[in-house]
Amino acid sequence: MIFLEYSIGEFSKLTNLGIHTLRYYEQENLITPKRNSSNRRRYSENDLAWIQFIKRLKDTGMPIKEIQHYAKLRSQGDATLNERMEMLIDHRKSLHRQMEALQEHMAKLDDKILFYREEIEGLKKE
Repeated sequence: MIFLEYSIGEFSKLTNLGIHTLRYYEQENLITPKRNSSNRRRYSENDLAWIQFIKRLKDTGMPIKEIQHYAKLRSQGDATLNERMEMLIDHRKSLHRQMEALQEHMAKLDDKILFYREEIEGLKKE
């Protein structure tokens, strides 16, 4: 089995994250790349999957402090599986509430657009 490794530059391009962001993530203990014999960072496919998940959590509004807590739990291994699952369940509940609110806003906007269309059509008939 071949294990691919990436330099920080290659990994930056793969993830669409800047080198400074990757270093910041390391500083904040979100990711811990391996080091080669020259002490250069080497990123793996597992790191790639993890960064993609971090990005998804960020994109869905999870605060950085919670992502850091999740990352800490992840680094502690299987003993934290339940706690990590509970964090994700709570985050999903939050997303569901946000989606419901957005759907309500969309319905109100649709109502207002319909109102204007009817008003404009009424003016054309006069």
